[in-house]
Amino acid sequence: MTATTRAGADTVAELIRRRWGDHRTGLRDEHHTLTHHQAAAGAAARAALLADLMPPRPGSEPHLGLLLDNTPEYPLWLGAAALAGAAAAGINPTRRGAELARDITHTACRVLVTQRAHLPLLDGLPLPGVRLLVTDTDAYADLLAPYAGARPGDAVLGPVGPATRYLLTFTSGSTGAPKAALRSQGAVAAAGASLARAFGTGPDDVHYVCMPMFHGNAVIADWAPALAAGAGVALRDRFSASRFLPDVRRFGATYFTYVGRAVQYVLATPPGPHDRDHRLRLGFGTEAGAVDAARFRERFGVRLVEGYGSSEGGAAIQRAPGTPPGAVGRAAPGDDLAVVDPATRRECPPARLSPAGRLLNADEAVGELVNRGGSGTFEGYWRNPEAEAARRRDGWYWTGDLFYRDADGFLYFAGRADDRLRVDSENLAAAMIEAILARWDRAAGVAVYAVPDPVAGDQVMAALALRPGTAFDPAAFAAFLDAQPDLGTKMPPRFVRIAPALPLTATNKIHRVALRRASFLCADPVWWRPAPGAPYAPLTPQALAALRAEYARHGRAPA
Repeated sequence: MTATTRAGADTVAELIRRRWGDHRTGLRDEHHTLTHHQAAAGAAARAALLADLMPPRPGSEPHLGLLLDNTPEYPLWLGAAALAGAAAAGINPTRRGAELARDITHTACRVLVTQRAHLPLLDGLPLPGVRLLVTDTDAYADLLAPYAGARPGDAVLGPVGPATRYLLTFTSGSTGAPKAALRSQGAVAAAGASLARAFGTGPDDVHYVCMPMFHGNAVIADWAPALAAGAGVALRDRFSASRFLPDVRRFGATYFTYVGRAVQYVLATPPGPHDRDHRLRLGFGTEAGAVDAARFRERFGVRLVEGYGSSEGGAAIQRAPGTPPGAVGRAAPGDDLAVVDPATRRECPPARLSPAGRLLNADEAVGELVNRGGSGTFEGYWRNPEAEAARRRDGWYWTGDLFYRDADGFLYFAGRADDRLRVDSENLAAAMIEAILARWDRAAGVAVYAVPDPVAGDQVMAALALRPGTAFDPAAFAAFLDAQPDLGTKMPPRFVRIAPALPLTATNKIHRVALRRASFLCADPVWWRPAPGAPYAPLTPQALAALRAEYARHGRAPA
């Protein structure tokens, strides 16, 4: 189909078109090196193929699914979707069976692009009307070959403009089926340009993409800024802590993004005398925590910038001059952000901080972040009006994230609303307790989560991954807890699980659902306090049997 509408400068399609004729190195992984021009040509060829594979027809959407690791095919197909005016749905390869089939069919994918390693995931799944393309096969190469001469804009499925639907990104909610958030070409292009300006990214930079590209972080905060700035992109197929520094050196990376606990795992690798021998200058992400950010800068000489922008685009926080350590920043222009108590809709009191920046009134200062100015750039969910209504309530956009605000208006991330615990009628944020426990010098990784109290509410449980060469010392851990001035009386964990490694989701976030499901009924060693303030002791089979009986007496279960 011949193009009739030229994309404006504020579309992803136009950003790709600008790379035509640019013969600098643009896209690399372990096995491939493409110039910017070759990447644009590859996207154009795939766009032309796409236009033939799914011509417009009533009742169908121009949607394709990407069930791929971070190979060059992923950004090439993102580029193809942009040029063709199609929308790409990132499909999570850790999903299985009916859940995986649901993700593909729910997003109305007519074409599914995958690789041989993921074919077993699709065996036997009902995917009616879905055309499968397997990238690392001769059949795929033969199918693509006739389109090798295509140029950007040669083939489109419809008009391409800023409002053209572009991404369907599944949110990583802990309950219910994942929701597919919608992002337009204009929103993604604007986000990329904004981040490139904020961090001074230019044509000489190299963005290292090690977070999975089916997640919005890697696409919107790493690939899109590189595209906007004309910077190079280097890919790691799946995140690897041991490969992080060698990759950074090999590719000359200057910028990367992270999510969840990836930073902890890089820090857990053995230190060496050449840890600062690289070009890396900046990491941008979420949930690293102030302690690990300081450790990362001290060891690698790299600044980590904690950012916030909800996956759905309804609220954004920008770093500003004078942002204190641990704070994310202030509300972006046009957003009226507030921290409120969801039950009363009243704004929470400002945080009281110690001279060291530690929160002293978490019980009253932590609340849900809302955008009272509307829903920002939130463009909705795909075919999920109930979820949209939950986000847009009474004229406000509810993020589902916990924050607190200091007296100067700086905002601090305190966790997800789903990670709130209720202990003795007091609300606690798991992330706040994690930030405190992460100070313990023996902890390489920390996760805090709720387990049921035998009578009502929750009790606090923590999973600890220890640093190499250390062991759990219950007396030392208790002494550490007693020395923390901002650890409230309800915050110390009653149960402590010593794990060889913390379970992670595909986006390197703590898999809290798995931890909560296991509770203290797990194979790993568990220590507990039989009574508040008592010394930590091993949770023996006899103690576990007594605990089970206590739960049974009150008609509750420990998990």
